[in-house]
Parts: sequence; structure tokens; C-alpha cells
Amino acid sequence: MSAPNILRINSSARTDGSVSRELSDLLTQALAGDSGQVVVRDLAAQPVPQVNVDWVGANFTDPAERSDGQRETLKGSDELIAELHAADHIVIGVAMYNFSIPSSLKAWIDNVARARETFKYTEDGPEGLLTGKTVWLVMASGGARLDSDADFATPYLRFILGFLGITDVRVINGMGWPFLEDADKDAVRDMARTATTDTLLAAE
Repeated sequence: MSAPNILRINSSARTDGSVSRELSDLLTQALAGDSGQVVVRDLAAQPVPQVNVDWVGANFTDPAERSDGQRETLKGSDELIAELHAADHIVIGVAMYNFSIPSSLKAWIDNVARARETFKYTEDGPEGLLTGKTVWLVMASGGARLDSDADFATPYLRFILGFLGITDVRVINGMGWPFLEDADKDAVRDMARTATTDTLLAAE
């Protein structure tokens, strides 16, 4: 089996004391092992630009007809999409802000959800093109619980990833972290630390 390619995405604005970063560290190390290749995309250190009118115009222009300026406008998006296509496993550290995902992560999603690149339209409806990949959602929150009425982040991420063709979505549950007992926190850490590319269960 070849060494896995792992794309790690950090979305927490915090660098120190971030639960999603701590658990993502453990998970990424476990998935990579001794030979895995890891690419880190830190959305706090290097924010992805928001989609604007120029981006939309360039994206909806046929690729063969795009101007040099339009290709330059989409250059950053193209790089993000290339990272996705190259990855076998994608680790997304998700800090919950106001019951949903950080705006930095939403900007990343808007840049990678592109017709002809990560999904296509067919007679039967949209079809995702990012098949054969696994996403690990490392969820963390101050109080909201996973898949509760207050969790608008996890269902949305499952849906948009499925729209792009990724149906193998696994969850490391660090939700409500401040209220967990130390033993429960250690159990979550162990789950991240012992995950492998062959792990079949979703840590929920």
C-alpha cells in the first residue's frame, strides 16, 4: 500500500489552546505514520479570499475562453482544488462559532465547490467528483453537542462534502469540551491518536 497523502485544514482562529488543533495534530500524526505526506492549509494564518464578483465572472467563463486576468483570479482556488484532488485523507479541524463553521472555512468551501472541477451537472443532477476520499471532521465547541439542535456545523459539512462526492465522513467528537470529564477528554484524544487509514468506525 502506498503512503497516504493527507490534507490538513485548520479553521480555528486560536493557535494556543485550540481543541480542534490539538486533536487534529494527534489524528494527522496517526494517519500519516512514518511515510505519509502531509499538506497543511491553515486558514487562520493564510486566510482564503472571499468570493467576489470578479471570481464569479471568471468561474462562469468557459475555461478555454478565460482571459489571463481571469485565470489569475482563479489561481488560488485552483491551488486549493489541486490539494483536494491529491489527498487521500482530509482532516478538517472545525471550531464551532455561533453554532456553525468559521467564516474562514466557509470561504475555503466557496473556493473549492466549483462546477467542472469538484462537481459536474448531469441529466440526473449534480455529481461530485471528489470520490474515493475520506474526510475526518475534528469538531470542537465550547458548549454545543454533536448533532444537537444547536449544531448547524456538522450536518452542513456532511452535506456539502457529499455534494462534492465525499461520502466517507468520520467525526472526532470534541464538542462541549469544557464540560467533559478528564477521562472523557483522554478517550477522545486516544481515538484521534489511534486512528488509522483502515479505521472503519466513525468516532461519534
